[in-house]
Amino acid sequence: MARRRFAAPWRQPAVETGPVVLGHRRLYILPTRLGLLYGILVMGLLLASANYGIALGYLFSFLMLGIGVAGLLHTQRNLLGLVLQPLAVAPVFAGDSACLHLAVEPGRRPRAGLQLDHAEAASRPIDLAANTPGRLELALAQPARGLHRPGRLTLSSTWPLGLFRCWTVFALDWVVLVYPRPAATALPLPPPADASRTTSWRRDGDDEFAGLREYRPGDSPRRVAWKSVARGRPPLTKQFAGVGGGHLFLCWADCPEADDEARLSRLARWSLDAERAGPCWGLELPGLALPPGRGARHLERALAALARHGQA
Repeated sequence: MARRRFAAPWRQPAVETGPVVLGHRRLYILPTRLGLLYGILVMGLLLASANYGIALGYLFSFLMLGIGVAGLLHTQRNLLGLVLQPLAVAPVFAGDSACLHLAVEPGRRPRAGLQLDHAEAASRPIDLAANTPGRLELALAQPARGLHRPGRLTLSSTWPLGLFRCWTVFALDWVVLVYPRPAATALPLPPPADASRTTSWRRDGDDEFAGLREYRPGDSPRRVAWKSVARGRPPLTKQFAGVGGGHLFLCWADCPEADDEARLSRLARWSLDAERAGPCWGLELPGLALPPGRGARHLERALAALARHGQA
């Protein structure tokens, strides 16, 4: 039981919001394989010198021992006093990699060979000049949708001699929002809702100019924005709006898939397609209804709702 109490904080450190200042009590240091080999070599040289009474052997033994002790102190000082601050993580789709950014303030001393490690990946080592903040970047694969925390992370260094490894373990308040992977196959969007459901949606018509969208094959030449083409821009199609009809609603029940995750993937694909198509659109999930809208923020809210669906 005592062993389990000792191991639990080590394996599951408390989540910290930052900034995190690395003091003596947060640092651990042990010899590397090269350090162990170096120690065995020093001990062998010292024993041989004592056995055969070689004064020059004593000199080299204590010289190498002093170099090792100096390397130990410098390895620990390389992490001592660092200030760590987690930065925001951009949402990603399932199957992609989320990039964690850790801001590091070195203080008055230069730092070398700083590396951020996770059970699944490791960052590239960086060197920092004195009083020059830097950033460590760690890419972690996100195979499933939802809200995820990276958990335990390790910041380490073996500078300057590689004889010792000094490290600290922490868990920062990082939350990765992972959207459902959009369905690979495209299906037509559901038809807009009828007027009995809502009358505020403006559908394609000939009454009022509503904006421009990307040209699609089959669009009428009369609706092509020829002035934009004459300026050397990509072809755009004019959109007109009229009163009547309903908003476009992406509903859970309209998905042809039977599996819940497949439905979420279909709704994610429909959300992206609806945003590109142009009209206002809403999202309906069991227990949640997102009102119609459009734009980058509306799309982010819809994808976030899909990512959190079914999670506490």
